[in-house]
Amino acid sequence: MRKCLIIEDDVETAAFVAKGLREKGYAVTLCRDGVDGLQRATTGTWDVIVLDRMLPDKVDGLSILSTLRGLGRRVPVLILSALSGIDERVRGLESGCDDYLSKPFAFSEFAARIEALIRRSQVDESVHELRIADLQVDLIARRVERGGVQIPLQPREFRLLVYLLSRQGQVVTRTMLLESVWDYSFDPHTNLIDVHISRLRTKLEKNFGVPLIHTVRGVGYVMMAEVPESSYGQQ
Repeated sequence: MRKCLIIEDDVETAAFVAKGLREKGYAVTLCRDGVDGLQRATTGTWDVIVLDRMLPDKVDGLSILSTLRGLGRRVPVLILSALSGIDERVRGLESGCDDYLSKPFAFSEFAARIEALIRRSQVDESVHELRIADLQVDLIARRVERGGVQIPLQPREFRLLVYLLSRQGQVVTRTMLLESVWDYSFDPHTNLIDVHISRLRTKLEKNFGVPLIHTVRGVGYVMMAEVPESSYGQQ
């Protein structure tokens, strides 16, 4: 049975979500404040966490998320929030959440997003690792090493790396990245992708010599160890 932790102070929203998930066979645990939610999120084992952005007291949703990711916990997290602006959604995603759903919402969409998050977190047991040059990604342990040196990545960075690495040698567009890594069906018109690519490059390539992520001007990005063609670049 899948285990879901719901950290939500609004009684009606919490009851609505919990009832629907229980009817779908989930084991649901409810928390109504950030302090209790933080304790349960960091000490329990969950298949998915539903996290309200704004919570009472001093521990809000982003604080819980930051603590989780700082501890290396990669459980899928969906943020629920009345803050529906694009900037707020981007902030939540950049903070390490896997999806962001604005209130009010239809349960059918909520449930579909939860199922998608869980599916993506389940690794294909037939594929245990991906490699390119001296970079190795253990998909089971979610461990990244280059030249024998472990490289810590945030969940979104790991997901971005796996997407690029599983398509090494293939050019991927910004639209492909937005849809597959961020679940966006629209362009938020921010430098979201550029920022994450830059961070990933710094972690993977600084002090390691050979660059692996290349920009294809006007198109997107490609991951390859070979010397790129002139139309490719690092920036």
